[in-house]
Amino acid sequence: MFRGFTLGAATAVALMAATPAHAVVELQWWHAMTGGNNDVIVKLANEFNASQSDYKVVPTYKGSYPDTMNAGIAAFRAGNAPHIMQVFEVGTATMMAATGAVKPVHVMMKEAGEKFDSNAYLSGITGYYSTAKGEMLSLPFNSSSTVMWINKDALKKAGINEIPKTWPDVFEAARKLKKDHPTCGFSNAWVTWVNLEQLSAWHNQPLSTKANGLDGFDTVLQFNHDLQVKHLQNLMDLQKDKTYDYSGRTNTGEGRFTSGECPIFLTSSGFFGNVKANAKFDWTNAPMPYYPDAKGAPQNSIIGGASLWVMGGKKPEEYKGVAKFFTFLSDTDRQVEVHKSSGYLPITKAAYAKTKASGYYKDNPYLETPLLELTNKEPTENSRGLRLGNMVQLRDVWSEEIEAALAGKKSAKEALDAAVTRGNTMLRQFERTVAK
Repeated sequence: MFRGFTLGAATAVALMAATPAHAVVELQWWHAMTGGNNDVIVKLANEFNASQSDYKVVPTYKGSYPDTMNAGIAAFRAGNAPHIMQVFEVGTATMMAATGAVKPVHVMMKEAGEKFDSNAYLSGITGYYSTAKGEMLSLPFNSSSTVMWINKDALKKAGINEIPKTWPDVFEAARKLKKDHPTCGFSNAWVTWVNLEQLSAWHNQPLSTKANGLDGFDTVLQFNHDLQVKHLQNLMDLQKDKTYDYSGRTNTGEGRFTSGECPIFLTSSGFFGNVKANAKFDWTNAPMPYYPDAKGAPQNSIIGGASLWVMGGKKPEEYKGVAKFFTFLSDTDRQVEVHKSSGYLPITKAAYAKTKASGYYKDNPYLETPLLELTNKEPTENSRGLRLGNMVQLRDVWSEEIEAALAGKKSAKEALDAAVTRGNTMLRQFERTVAK
């Protein structure tokens, strides 16, 4: 009996050796998320990997948004691009122009036989990542908008009874707050996103022609007019005594809010996870402030955050796995969970409706703030979004000029005139590249 068992076992081992092991297809996902948002990415990948046995999504942090996009483009040229790359919204034009480097999402989903309806996603988000015909090029993932984060304890101590709604209100509140916060009454991250891009859309002012580039790469910058000049001049004046204090070009200064240093701070709604984890005071957020003398303001905000682009040159079975992962990500309950844990917007209409119907926003109103901003009014040519080529480099140029103004080296008008002139030169270079 023992001998028979041994022979049977040996036969089984031989058969196993002769049969190829089930090969799991690995799918590389490059991203730019840190802290609590990195935890969300890892959790999503782990949940998908546990839900089936054919594919394994491997998330890899590749640095900041610009670093991740540059790494992905370099990897494609070298022939070893990831399957999925998280690209921030201002990289959309660059990715669209990279013919052959990307696999459009609507094409991939159809070829893979996955159920896919672009109308299921929030239109204010999908328009940004779609062609003029409404064909989705990338999958919205961590969509956000600019909001104003508020240290409620600091406002209460300063005798400020209402959260500021207008820019003059913010300036007045910041002056009072500076008594206990001498280095920073208010500040912001993402200096051009907040003080040029969102400012213009929120006040129904053009950033550039051709619907801010959505209707053509031959767009011309237009943000050196009265409203934008006035706003920069206000920041320059307030910088002198730290009522306003500059916090850098990206989001590296966000910790000034969670530490309690800056009691009013404008940045992404996606900052929620870090605020929840690190702020030791009573906090909330509110819509972006507006200038009350600007006709029609506030209009609507535009999205930030990022989408997932599928890189070109992969095998059909790999695309099939990516398509299944995108279906997994778009699940209503999963989107509700991601929305609640990260503060990023639910990307589908069903997820937003389910969250709202549950009454969740009554106790957590700060999660609905960016959604209310995006849908505040029907978008105009000035507030549908923006799609400018070489946007990473453009933002650096605009930031240089804003920094020169804040340092007292240029007037507000001189700085924005220079930002427009230098930016238009870069846009023409991008336009020539696309035309080739």
